[in-house]
Amino acid sequence: MRNTLARLVLLGGLAAGLAACNSYSPGQRAVGGGLLGAGAGAGLGSLSGNAGTGALIGGALGAVGGAATTPERPRDPYYYERAPQPGYGYGGY
Repeated sequence: MRNTLARLVLLGGLAAGLAACNSYSPGQRAVGGGLLGAGAGAGLGSLSGNAGTGALIGGALGAVGGAATTPERPRDPYYYERAPQPGYGYGGY
């Protein structure tokens, strides 16, 4: 029981560390989600006796979930909020 709890705590720490990585590329999110899902699936599958099947299912679900939840890239305030006003610097003054 103690060994299982230690594995779950370690897996939770790794998951939290990987979840903090943010990417705006669906491909990178799919790879990251697939790796995280495969690790979680292998960990949970080992408890039931079949880590390989758990890793395959977890990896597939993680890749789909990672690609589907890709956030939209935020707008750069330099280009959108500080753009020159019409007439400024064009000889209008």
